[in-house]
Amino acid sequence: MVGVGWRQPHYGELLQRQPPLSFLEVHSENFFGEGGAALSVLEQGRSCYPLSLHGVGLSLGSAAGLDSWHLDQLARLVKHIDPLRVSDHASFARGAFDGNTVHASDLLPIPFSAEALNVLCANVQQVQDRLQRRFLVENLSSYLNWLPDPDEPALREPEFLSTLAQRTGCGLLIDVNNIYVNALNDQINGAPGDPVQQCLHWLDRISPTVVGEIHLAGHCRVQPVPGEEALGEIVIDDHGSRVCAEVWQIYAHAIARFGAVPTLIEWDTDIPALDVLLAEAAQAQAVLTATAERPA
Repeated sequence: MVGVGWRQPHYGELLQRQPPLSFLEVHSENFFGEGGAALSVLEQGRSCYPLSLHGVGLSLGSAAGLDSWHLDQLARLVKHIDPLRVSDHASFARGAFDGNTVHASDLLPIPFSAEALNVLCANVQQVQDRLQRRFLVENLSSYLNWLPDPDEPALREPEFLSTLAQRTGCGLLIDVNNIYVNALNDQINGAPGDPVQQCLHWLDRISPTVVGEIHLAGHCRVQPVPGEEALGEIVIDDHGSRVCAEVWQIYAHAIARFGAVPTLIEWDTDIPALDVLLAEAAQAQAVLTATAERPA
Protein backbone atom coordinates (compact mmCIF):
# COMPACT_ATOMS: atom_id res chain seq x y z
CA MET A 1 0.00 0.00 0.00
CA VAL A 2 3.06 2.31 -0.09
CA GLY A 3 4.50 4.07 -3.13
CA VAL A 4 7.06 6.75 -3.93
CA GLY A 5 7.06 9.89 -5.99
CA TRP A 6 8.89 8.92 -9.18
CA ARG A 7 11.23 11.74 -10.19
CA GLN A 8 13.63 12.09 -13.12
CA PRO A 9 16.86 11.19 -11.24
CA HIS A 10 15.40 7.75 -10.46
CA TYR A 11 13.72 6.97 -13.80
CA GLY A 12 16.32 4.52 -15.10
CA GLU A 13 17.41 2.93 -11.82
CA LEU A 14 13.88 2.23 -10.65
CA LEU A 15 12.92 0.62 -13.96
CA GLN A 16 16.07 -1.52 -13.85
CA ARG A 17 15.77 -2.63 -10.21
CA GLN A 18 11.96 -2.72 -9.94
CA PRO A 19 11.87 -2.65 -6.12
CA PRO A 20 8.72 -3.95 -4.41
CA LEU A 21 6.41 -0.92 -4.32
CA SER A 22 2.62 -0.78 -4.47
CA PHE A 23 2.53 2.16 -6.89
CA LEU A 24 4.42 5.11 -8.35
CA GLU A 25 3.14 8.67 -8.40
CA VAL A 26 4.17 11.37 -10.88
CA HIS A 27 3.29 15.01 -11.42
CA SER A 28 0.71 15.05 -14.19
CA GLU A 29 1.99 18.22 -15.86
CA ASN A 30 5.39 16.65 -16.60
CA PHE A 31 3.72 14.30 -19.08
CA PHE A 32 1.33 16.56 -20.97
CA GLY A 33 1.52 16.53 -24.75
CA GLU A 34 1.66 13.70 -27.24
CA GLY A 35 4.65 11.40 -27.57
CA GLY A 36 8.18 12.23 -26.56
CA ALA A 37 10.74 10.74 -24.20
CA ALA A 38 8.88 11.65 -21.00
CA LEU A 39 5.70 9.85 -22.02
CA SER A 40 7.75 6.86 -23.17
CA VAL A 41 9.31 6.57 -19.71
CA LEU A 42 5.89 6.86 -18.10
CA GLU A 43 4.57 4.05 -20.30
CA GLN A 44 7.50 1.88 -19.21
CA GLY A 45 6.72 2.63 -15.58
CA ARG A 46 3.08 1.79 -16.17
CA SER A 47 4.11 -1.64 -17.49
CA CYS A 48 5.85 -2.37 -14.16
CA TYR A 49 3.71 -0.60 -11.54
CA PRO A 50 0.27 0.91 -11.04
CA LEU A 51 0.52 4.68 -11.47
CA SER A 52 -1.08 7.62 -9.70
CA LEU A 53 -1.26 11.11 -11.25
CA HIS A 54 -0.81 14.08 -8.93
CA GLY A 55 -1.27 17.57 -10.35
CA VAL A 56 0.00 20.95 -9.22
CA GLY A 57 -1.55 23.27 -11.78
CA LEU A 58 -5.31 22.79 -12.12
CA SER A 59 -6.00 25.75 -9.81
CA LEU A 60 -9.14 24.13 -8.42
CA GLY A 61 -9.94 27.10 -6.19
CA SER A 62 -9.78 29.71 -8.94
CA ALA A 63 -12.80 31.97 -9.34
CA ALA A 64 -11.56 32.54 -12.90
CA GLY A 65 -12.46 28.93 -13.68
CA LEU A 66 -10.34 26.08 -14.95
CA ASP A 67 -7.91 26.30 -17.85
CA SER A 68 -9.59 24.28 -20.59
CA TRP A 69 -6.26 23.40 -22.22
CA HIS A 70 -4.90 22.06 -18.92
CA LEU A 71 -8.00 19.95 -18.34
CA ASP A 72 -7.84 18.64 -21.93
CA GLN A 73 -4.24 17.53 -21.43
CA LEU A 74 -5.05 15.86 -18.12
CA ALA A 75 -8.03 14.04 -19.62
CA ARG A 76 -5.90 12.75 -22.46
CA LEU A 77 -3.18 11.55 -20.08
CA VAL A 78 -5.72 9.83 -17.82
CA LYS A 79 -7.26 8.03 -20.79
CA HIS A 80 -3.83 6.91 -22.00
CA ILE A 81 -2.37 5.78 -18.66
CA ASP A 82 -5.52 4.66 -16.77
CA PRO A 83 -4.06 5.62 -13.38
CA LEU A 84 -5.07 4.28 -9.97
CA ARG A 85 -5.84 7.78 -8.71
CA VAL A 86 -5.86 11.39 -9.96
CA SER A 87 -5.41 14.32 -7.61
CA ASP A 88 -4.58 18.01 -7.20
CA HIS A 89 -4.66 20.65 -4.45
CA ALA A 90 -7.26 22.78 -2.67
CA SER A 91 -5.55 25.93 -3.90
CA PHE A 92 -5.61 28.48 -6.66
CA ALA A 93 -3.04 29.87 -9.08
CA ARG A 94 -5.10 31.47 -11.88
CA GLY A 95 -6.77 34.83 -11.58
CA ALA A 96 -7.66 38.04 -13.39
CA PHE A 97 -5.00 40.75 -13.33
CA ASP A 98 -5.03 43.96 -15.35
CA GLY A 99 -7.59 42.56 -17.76
CA ASN A 100 -5.73 39.29 -18.35
CA THR A 101 -5.86 35.81 -16.84
CA VAL A 102 -2.50 35.08 -15.23
CA HIS A 103 -1.00 32.01 -13.57
CA ALA A 104 1.06 32.43 -10.41
CA SER A 105 2.91 29.10 -10.80
CA ASP A 106 2.36 28.46 -7.11
CA LEU A 107 -0.10 26.74 -4.80
CA LEU A 108 -1.86 29.72 -3.22
CA PRO A 109 -4.30 29.19 -0.33
CA ILE A 110 -8.02 29.81 -0.58
CA PRO A 111 -10.25 31.20 2.17
CA PHE A 112 -12.42 28.65 3.93
CA SER A 113 -15.57 30.61 3.17
CA ALA A 114 -18.91 29.64 1.66
CA GLU A 115 -18.10 31.56 -1.52
CA ALA A 116 -14.72 29.84 -1.96
CA LEU A 117 -16.33 26.47 -1.22
CA ASN A 118 -18.88 27.02 -3.99
CA VAL A 119 -16.08 27.82 -6.45
CA LEU A 120 -14.05 24.80 -5.40
CA CYS A 121 -17.04 22.47 -5.60
CA ALA A 122 -17.96 23.67 -9.10
CA ASN A 123 -14.41 23.23 -10.40
CA VAL A 124 -13.91 19.81 -8.81
CA GLN A 125 -17.24 18.65 -10.23
CA GLN A 126 -16.16 19.87 -13.68
CA VAL A 127 -12.96 17.83 -13.41
CA GLN A 128 -14.83 14.70 -12.31
CA ASP A 129 -17.40 15.08 -15.08
CA ARG A 130 -14.64 15.40 -17.66
CA LEU A 131 -12.50 12.55 -16.36
CA GLN A 132 -15.48 10.35 -15.52
CA ARG A 133 -13.86 9.25 -12.28
CA ARG A 134 -13.56 10.21 -8.64
CA PHE A 135 -10.94 12.89 -8.06
CA LEU A 136 -8.85 13.46 -4.91
CA VAL A 137 -8.21 16.91 -3.43
CA GLU A 138 -5.20 17.56 -1.18
CA ASN A 139 -5.03 19.85 1.85
CA LEU A 140 -2.47 22.61 1.48
CA SER A 141 0.52 23.87 3.43
CA SER A 142 -0.04 27.64 3.44
CA TYR A 143 2.12 30.54 4.54
CA LEU A 144 -0.51 33.25 4.79
CA ASN A 145 -4.08 33.47 6.03
CA TRP A 146 -7.01 35.35 4.55
CA LEU A 147 -8.49 38.08 6.70
CA PRO A 148 -11.82 36.83 8.09
CA ASP A 149 -15.07 38.34 6.85
CA PRO A 150 -16.92 39.61 9.93
CA ASP A 151 -20.26 38.94 8.19
CA GLU A 152 -19.37 35.34 7.27
CA PRO A 153 -17.42 33.26 9.79
CA ALA A 154 -14.99 30.94 8.03
CA LEU A 155 -15.14 27.18 8.36
CA ARG A 156 -12.24 25.27 9.83
CA GLU A 157 -10.18 23.45 7.22
CA PRO A 158 -11.36 19.90 8.08
CA GLU A 159 -15.02 20.95 7.89
CA PHE A 160 -14.37 22.84 4.66
CA LEU A 161 -12.77 19.82 2.99
CA SER A 162 -15.35 17.42 4.41
CA THR A 163 -18.15 19.54 2.97
CA LEU A 164 -16.37 19.57 -0.40
CA ALA A 165 -16.26 15.76 -0.38
CA GLN A 166 -19.88 15.50 0.70
CA ARG A 167 -21.18 17.87 -1.98
CA THR A 168 -19.13 16.59 -4.92
CA GLY A 169 -18.43 12.95 -4.06
CA CYS A 170 -14.70 13.59 -4.47
CA GLY A 171 -12.14 12.04 -2.16
CA LEU A 172 -9.48 13.66 -0.02
CA LEU A 173 -5.73 13.23 -0.26
CA ILE A 174 -4.51 13.91 3.26
CA ASP A 175 -0.97 15.28 3.38
CA VAL A 176 0.11 14.67 6.98
CA ASN A 177 3.23 16.80 6.66
CA ASN A 178 1.17 19.76 5.43
CA ILE A 179 -1.00 19.61 8.55
CA TYR A 180 2.08 19.58 10.76
CA VAL A 181 3.81 22.42 8.87
CA ASN A 182 0.72 24.61 9.32
CA ALA A 183 0.56 23.74 13.02
CA LEU A 184 4.24 24.63 13.49
CA ASN A 185 3.78 27.97 11.74
CA ASP A 186 0.74 28.68 13.90
CA GLN A 187 2.91 27.99 16.95
CA ILE A 188 5.59 30.38 15.68
CA ASN A 189 2.88 33.01 15.32
CA GLY A 190 1.80 32.56 18.92
CA ALA A 191 -0.92 29.93 18.78
CA PRO A 192 -1.20 27.95 22.04
CA GLY A 193 -1.13 24.19 22.40
CA ASP A 194 0.93 21.25 21.18
CA PRO A 195 1.25 21.14 17.35
CA VAL A 196 1.11 17.33 17.27
CA GLN A 197 -2.10 17.22 19.29
CA GLN A 198 -3.60 19.86 17.03
CA CYS A 199 -2.83 17.64 14.04
CA LEU A 200 -4.44 14.62 15.68
CA HIS A 201 -7.54 16.68 16.39
CA TRP A 202 -7.53 17.83 12.73
CA LEU A 203 -7.53 14.22 11.55
CA ASP A 204 -10.30 13.24 13.95
CA ARG A 205 -12.64 15.67 12.19
CA ILE A 206 -12.25 13.90 8.83
CA SER A 207 -14.48 10.94 7.96
CA PRO A 208 -12.55 7.78 7.07
CA THR A 209 -14.89 7.18 4.13
CA VAL A 210 -13.54 10.12 2.11
CA VAL A 211 -9.78 9.54 2.44
CA GLY A 212 -8.27 8.01 -0.69
CA GLU A 213 -4.53 8.56 -0.18
CA ILE A 214 -2.00 9.91 2.31
CA HIS A 215 1.20 11.84 1.57
CA LEU A 216 4.32 11.92 3.75
CA ALA A 217 7.30 14.23 3.24
CA GLY A 218 9.98 16.28 4.95
CA HIS A 219 10.04 19.98 5.75
CA CYS A 220 12.58 22.59 6.84
CA ARG A 221 12.68 25.50 9.27
CA VAL A 222 13.96 28.72 7.69
CA GLN A 223 15.53 31.43 9.83
CA PRO A 224 15.45 35.09 8.71
CA VAL A 225 18.62 36.43 7.12
CA PRO A 226 20.59 39.07 9.04
CA GLY A 227 18.93 42.44 8.75
CA GLU A 228 15.48 40.95 8.07
CA GLU A 229 14.72 39.59 11.53
CA ALA A 230 11.31 41.27 11.44
CA LEU A 231 10.23 38.72 8.85
CA GLY A 232 10.57 35.97 11.45
CA GLU A 233 11.21 32.27 10.95
CA ILE A 234 8.95 29.99 8.96
CA VAL A 235 8.54 26.27 8.34
CA ILE A 236 8.49 25.31 4.65
CA ASP A 237 7.03 22.16 3.11
CA ASP A 238 10.05 21.63 0.84
CA HIS A 239 9.91 17.83 0.37
CA GLY A 240 13.67 17.80 0.81
CA SER A 241 14.40 15.53 3.79
CA ARG A 242 13.31 12.44 5.67
CA VAL A 243 9.94 12.30 7.39
CA CYS A 244 10.38 13.56 10.96
CA ALA A 245 9.40 11.65 14.11
CA GLU A 246 6.38 13.84 14.80
CA VAL A 247 4.95 13.27 11.31
CA TRP A 248 5.42 9.51 11.73
CA GLN A 249 3.43 9.78 14.98
CA ILE A 250 0.66 11.72 13.25
CA TYR A 251 0.69 9.22 10.38
CA ALA A 252 0.17 6.31 12.77
CA HIS A 253 -2.86 8.12 14.17
CA ALA A 254 -4.17 8.67 10.64
CA ILE A 255 -3.86 4.97 9.81
CA ALA A 256 -5.56 4.01 13.09
CA ARG A 257 -8.46 6.28 12.14
CA PHE A 258 -8.69 5.81 8.36
CA GLY A 259 -7.43 2.27 7.92
CA ALA A 260 -4.74 1.01 5.52
CA VAL A 261 -4.90 3.96 3.12
CA PRO A 262 -2.47 3.99 0.16
CA THR A 263 0.52 6.10 1.25
CA LEU A 264 3.09 8.01 -0.76
CA ILE A 265 6.60 9.18 0.14
CA GLU A 266 7.27 12.54 -1.56
CA TRP A 267 10.80 13.86 -2.09
CA ASP A 268 11.18 16.70 -4.61
CA THR A 269 14.23 18.80 -3.61
CA ASP A 270 17.75 17.61 -2.77
CA ILE A 271 16.64 14.24 -4.10
CA PRO A 272 18.68 11.47 -2.43
CA ALA A 273 19.81 8.06 -3.61
CA LEU A 274 16.94 5.75 -4.45
CA ASP A 275 17.76 3.53 -1.47
CA VAL A 276 17.04 6.42 0.91
CA LEU A 277 13.61 6.86 -0.64
CA LEU A 278 12.96 3.13 -0.46
CA ALA A 279 13.96 3.09 3.22
CA GLU A 280 11.34 5.78 3.91
CA ALA A 281 8.76 3.72 2.03
CA ALA A 282 9.70 0.65 4.09
CA GLN A 283 9.22 2.61 7.31
CA ALA A 284 5.81 3.81 6.12
CA GLN A 285 4.85 0.20 5.34
CA ALA A 286 6.01 -0.88 8.81
CA VAL A 287 3.92 1.80 10.49
CA LEU A 288 0.94 0.98 8.31
CA THR A 289 1.18 -2.74 9.00
CA ALA A 290 1.75 -2.40 12.75
CA THR A 291 -1.04 0.13 13.20
CA ALA A 292 -3.53 -1.69 11.01
CA GLU A 293 -2.92 -4.95 12.93
CA ARG A 294 -3.25 -3.34 16.36
CA PRO A 295 -6.42 -4.40 18.19
CA ALA A 296 -9.09 -1.68 18.26
